Amino acid sequence: MTSALRHDSSARSMTSTNLAVNLPQANSVDLSHSNTMALACVADVVVTLTDEAQLDAFIANYVEDTAHDKPLFVLSGGSNVLLPTRLNAIVLRSQMRGMTVTAQTDSYIDIEVMAGENWHDLVLHTVAQGWYGLENLALIPGLTGAAPVQNIGAYGVQLEDCLEYVRAYHLPTQTWHQLTAADCKFGYRDSLFKRAPNTWLITRVGFRLHTDASRILASYGDVQMVAQRYAEQQGRSQPVPADVMQAIIDIRQQKLPDPNQLPNCGSFFQNPIIPQTQFIALQAAHPTIVGYPMPDAMVKVAAGWLIEQSGLKGSGLAPIMTHQQQALVLTNHSPYQATQADVAKAQCHISDIVYEKYGIELAREPVWVNADGSIGYHEHVV
Repeated sequence: MTSALRHDSSARSMTSTNLAVNLPQANSVDLSHSNTMALACVADVVVTLTDEAQLDAFIANYVEDTAHDKPLFVLSGGSNVLLPTRLNAIVLRSQMRGMTVTAQTDSYIDIEVMAGENWHDLVLHTVAQGWYGLENLALIPGLTGAAPVQNIGAYGVQLEDCLEYVRAYHLPTQTWHQLTAADCKFGYRDSLFKRAPNTWLITRVGFRLHTDASRILASYGDVQMVAQRYAEQQGRSQPVPADVMQAIIDIRQQKLPDPNQLPNCGSFFQNPIIPQTQFIALQAAHPTIVGYPMPDAMVKVAAGWLIEQSGLKGSGLAPIMTHQQQALVLTNHSPYQATQADVAKAQCHISDIVYEKYGIELAREPVWVNADGSIGYHEHVV
């Protein structure tokens, strides 16, 4: 999750002692190891938060202090952001941890998870407990607080399918809110939080999970075959959620590079959604094009297919290249040295070639962060 809030007071030098309000704070912090794309980045100030009361205190001091002109920027796990070389902002890093069971019946269980919990660890824990619904979202990097921003999704499941509410701080008004799933206005890889950047800081997420091991979604891609194999190895005739989760972990590990080994921020390009009429015309010229029907006579086209068929799999502009096994993923071959500008050049190179061949504009999925902490949405940045 990313967010920023600019202080409206007159610009003067920042007095860090007033802003710190006894929180762990560091100046000129290297964030190159705090984003999974491993882009070179130095932040002016980083403040660490471990509970909501600290956030209240910090914001109160921030708003009252007129001796600075630094915007706030909220950084979560760094798995879906493209950071600038210099981040002239006060970076808030949430390390709020914990999970609570809030309700339980014979058919479902409600849990509340703090924003600083590792997402994949949460998935492993819930499946091990017999709480199901998140298994298809295994091995997605990042923290729980960032998951609603992107409405993370994989293998036929999106976060919104089991999310009950989000507790978040509204930065412009300095007020707390509990938003229902409907309030979050989720869409494909989209949400209220993503569409209104610089506005919300998520601290807790509530989920409703079920306890019926037969309610699984394993029909997407190779998942069913791999999950069935795991089930049979355990003497079961049909897969259970743990089998589906392990199948997805295996498939992701085969297709996607580990950010710790080869820096990346997951799927870089969204699967474009185009009118059905446009898809039919493309299908006539390219019979093997991959598309999935969507509501309102729209079709979701596989961006990976577009990139691969454009001859760009394993290609790009060094040091930023598409992955050899998954063309949707851009990888950084000069970790901690490559910059945001390198990513922009590679993105534009790939997007332009795909558009020239198919007439489809590829949209970037990771969040582009400007030097002042604001969020940029323009696709061609050089």
